Amino acid sequence: MLVVTNDARPLMLLDSAGLWFRAYYAIPDKVKASDGRSVNALRGFLDMTSQLITTHRPGRLVACLDLDWRPAFRVELLPTYKTHRVAVDAGGAELGAEEVPDTLTPQVDMILEVLEAVGIATGGAAGLEADDVLGTLAARETTDPVIVVSGDRDLLQVADDTAPGVRCLYIGRGIAKAEMFGPAEVAEKYGLPRDRAGEAYAELALLRGDPSDGLPGVPGIGEKTASKLLLEHGSLAAIRAAAAQTPSPLTARAAASIAASADYLDAAWDVVWVHRDADVALSGPDALPREARDPQRLAELAEELRIGAQVERLLAALAG
Repeated sequence: MLVVTNDARPLMLLDSAGLWFRAYYAIPDKVKASDGRSVNALRGFLDMTSQLITTHRPGRLVACLDLDWRPAFRVELLPTYKTHRVAVDAGGAELGAEEVPDTLTPQVDMILEVLEAVGIATGGAAGLEADDVLGTLAARETTDPVIVVSGDRDLLQVADDTAPGVRCLYIGRGIAKAEMFGPAEVAEKYGLPRDRAGEAYAELALLRGDPSDGLPGVPGIGEKTASKLLLEHGSLAAIRAAAAQTPSPLTARAAASIAASADYLDAAWDVVWVHRDADVALSGPDALPREARDPQRLAELAEELRIGAQVERLLAALAG
């Protein structure tokens, strides 16, 4: 369990798109900005951020961004990667952009404006996803314990006990039901080797597949079978080696399926594996401010976007 003391307030890393998509679908689109624009995702994003700060008391925080939601190198390795999320025109031709509700897209700029006025840092890496930004910032932290906040289970692979420690706060069932995962919790929940739970989770995802990312998996290998194989053999490399043996210690069906999936397993690893060496650029210092950096601009935004209550809660959370 991650223990935070007054001397070691954590670095919190937000999967920002995951939060604002969640907010968009969870918050009714009733209150509008003064010009009639929707602000439900903005309101929900700010309230979730306030709640996270109040609960976990980070000393530093970065809202991590997708500068490329579907990197070309991942699509080249696995053409089905996130295909179902690609926007299409009236004729069914792919437009290359992510399919996003019309009333959500303008709210992303609003969120970034509010974060800038408050003084909360954002971070991104050209040509890469927010997952890679989260993974890189978590991996390179040497001072404070890290909390990665996401509703994407792929991020469980970054859980690490190596000092100062990385924990994943999984919010897939909402902030109120958030679960904190370290390697021990990942290993216990998914039936994985404890000594390499993070990497093993990525291998589990590769084997079982993930329809939400267009990851087909190995035919006939579901989550339970993948877990069993990883516990018995320790790693994907060892499983593949066992499948290649004659006779194989695996069942004939599993051995044949894994052998037949060699090209997929070779290609898709770099799709599943989160980068730890991205060239991340931050908008500013990641120290969490105690008060707004630009109070006048924040007040203007609060009035224009009718988010006064949300801004007050965020400022109260920052003041602590």
